[in-house]
Amino acid sequence: MNYDGNTYLKAFCLSGSLNYTRYFFKQKTGRSFVVNSHHVAICNALDDVLSGKTNRLIINIAPRYSKTELAVKNFISMGLALNPSSKFIHLSYSDDLAHDNSEEIRDIVKSDSYQKLFPYVTIKKDSDSKKKWLTTEGGGVYAVATGGQVTGFGAGAVDDEELFSEIDSISTGKFSGAIVIDDPIKPVDALSDLKRDRVNNRFENTIRNRVNSRNTPIIIIMQRLHEDDLCGYLQRIEPEKWKVLSIPCIIQEEGEERALWPFKHTLEELYAIRDANSYVFDTQYMQNPTPIEGLMYRDFPVYETIPYYKDSIRKNYTDTADTGADFLCSICYVDTPVGNYVTDVLYTDKPMEYTEPETAKMISRNGIEWADVESNNGGRGFARNVASQCREMGNTKTFINWFCQTDNKQVRIFAKSADVNNMTFFPKGWEKKWPAFYNAVTKYRKEGGNLHDDAPDALTGCYEKRKVRIIKNYSKEDLGL
Repeated sequence: MNYDGNTYLKAFCLSGSLNYTRYFFKQKTGRSFVVNSHHVAICNALDDVLSGKTNRLIINIAPRYSKTELAVKNFISMGLALNPSSKFIHLSYSDDLAHDNSEEIRDIVKSDSYQKLFPYVTIKKDSDSKKKWLTTEGGGVYAVATGGQVTGFGAGAVDDEELFSEIDSISTGKFSGAIVIDDPIKPVDALSDLKRDRVNNRFENTIRNRVNSRNTPIIIIMQRLHEDDLCGYLQRIEPEKWKVLSIPCIIQEEGEERALWPFKHTLEELYAIRDANSYVFDTQYMQNPTPIEGLMYRDFPVYETIPYYKDSIRKNYTDTADTGADFLCSICYVDTPVGNYVTDVLYTDKPMEYTEPETAKMISRNGIEWADVESNNGGRGFARNVASQCREMGNTKTFINWFCQTDNKQVRIFAKSADVNNMTFFPKGWEKKWPAFYNAVTKYRKEGGNLHDDAPDALTGCYEKRKVRIIKNYSKEDLGL
């Protein structure tokens, strides 16, 4: 029997989803697909779906790491090559994303390179839209947002349906389609209980029921965004049913850290992302979402003496009371290369007649060189009065810097909580020195039940100002003299 080049190429592409991706990525872009270990792991997991070994798969990996290319575009088009009667439902958090992916899959199927190998996969001319397109063999793709209507179309084949395929599947049975969910919720919506629960409930009430058989695979590909996102929810309620492939961007090997894919992010670049926002890094890049419920902070490190560093700076951060019910929180600390060492705290709901002179006294006795005062809601006047009172006390050392804080307080506190926890040192016995402040910090909850957030807000501000280095040569005019 004679075999032409197309026959061998077809066999190569259908031998595994990685080979398929390498070939069609080159045909589509003219570039070679840069293969890394995580691509191999994802493709092996997808091959298990195609072979019938896995019918519930979760893949968690960072954005821009080829997850959609592998698990949506190439997986679906390869599934149609294996069986042109395969039925797919593709979902994403928006119609636009789902439709764009559907269009790219359709373009692959229509391409000359695909048709040369799989001419039996043809699209019906009267059903050729981004939302829904069908093959002449009864297969096809229905693409819609996770919150959209999924009616009149089911994924996979019914249990007693006689499947048609011109070629043998890579499995012992016949692959017949799947539900493929790519990023079911926006990152910005993940912290909303309402929007998160809406997606999870949608999966239960509608999406899960759109399979034509209990054996029809469901694949969810997403970056982790919250402890109770769709992946977390499903792993909690039915952990035995789902195969989970979770791939962090930093790999630990023999006590050393290395980047998962240096072609995309070097270790230094990943560290920079982590430093910029540890919460985003832990969830989206390490697939390890921080629990929302419970206490915000773990135990803080304590010290007996402050280590000496020649470039240490004595600083202060003051969050003035925004409303009459709020507390003023003023924290003095030593900014060192290894963390902030808290030296004094003023935490009170007393009026400005009390807080202004007391803040000036605390700043002066702690030898503060630079003080940051939030200027929101009267903070600018507070800063000027504290500066004036410092001068009256003979303190010509402290520079009072007022600034406007425009970022959302709760988001700042939550996003920086791990950094604050790791980089803040309190003196031994701080629970007795500042009991009200201690309770406000250590009992602060991640979600709900907090009467005040002034103490965590000020601690967050101390961390945020760590990178602000000060100029010590002030003019008399700067110092208000």
